[in-house]
Amino acid sequence: MSKNLDQLRNRVDELNLELLSLINERALLVQEIGRAKETQGVYRYDPVREREMLDLIKEKNNGPFENSTIEHIFKEVFKAGLELQSDDHRKALLVSRKKKPEDTIIDIKGLKIGDGTPDFVFGPCSVESYEQVATVAEAVKAKGFKMLRGGAFKPRTSPYDFQGLGVEGLKILKRVADEYDLAVISEIVTPADIEIAVDYLDVIQIGARNMQNFELLKAAGAVNKPILLKRGLAATIEEFINAAEYIMSQGNGQIILCERGIRTYERATRNTLDISAVPILKKETHLPVMVDVTHSTGRRDLLLPAAKAALAIGADGVMAEVHPDPAVALSDNAQQMDLKQFDEFLEGLKNTPFVRV
Repeated sequence: MSKNLDQLRNRVDELNLELLSLINERALLVQEIGRAKETQGVYRYDPVREREMLDLIKEKNNGPFENSTIEHIFKEVFKAGLELQSDDHRKALLVSRKKKPEDTIIDIKGLKIGDGTPDFVFGPCSVESYEQVATVAEAVKAKGFKMLRGGAFKPRTSPYDFQGLGVEGLKILKRVADEYDLAVISEIVTPADIEIAVDYLDVIQIGARNMQNFELLKAAGAVNKPILLKRGLAATIEEFINAAEYIMSQGNGQIILCERGIRTYERATRNTLDISAVPILKKETHLPVMVDVTHSTGRRDLLLPAAKAALAIGADGVMAEVHPDPAVALSDNAQQMDLKQFDEFLEGLKNTPFVRV
């Protein structure tokens, strides 16, 4: 009986190799067909031809596999063959380490993002007035930091919440940036506003709700301006990486990835900070990775430990919100630090060995 089992297994091994040989022979033919189609200007995918092949295969199927199983197997073979016909087959993503092993370092007004020294972005959730932004900018400048954030366009859950000052907010950011010699970051929500943003911003942010707004991603990829791309509310890391690829595929490689927490069943924090995303993104891509501790936690009392965790695990920077008087903020008042809490936050980071404050 043991001998019979061995014989059966040996025959299975032989068939495996025969199948392998046939699959590769088929693949070579598919590649040749692809080249012929390209010469003739014919679209590679032909659903009619695929249906004809599947129908013939099922007609000749004598079991024991059900037709549904056979169809599934051959559809995978067809899909693999179609990928072989693509010029980009097996090419690594532009954002991947396979494509570019060394780290990408992004220059923002002389500040090097991704060079091994963590950087910080501070500022109010929303731009509300010149005085408000200038007050925060003065504090940020006094602490030796160079990047200021502020929302001019605010995609909000409720249509009745404050939506931002729009272009007027961008003008305020630009004025403050010039006066305090800071780099400013703000979110743009529609492709039409990308060209406007180039004149006012040093970094264009694409927010979590727009991570898969593909037309916006392509528009951002068409300009020569650093892009800070936030992870979507429920996006997988693969989806996040592919969103960055949309930008880079259009020619703009100045991309900063930003982990800002994802939506889970947990209610103790605004979102769940996926801290493991930082080393994964840095291993899979060559792009710098920041962590937004404000939107991930939604709690002022968790900003410092979350920032320490982000820096300890290798983040290239931390983003946090600061407002002169959070109690009267027009958006997200519970999560923004006031200027005294900002001082305490920075004081807490001084005891962290991997960051210079």
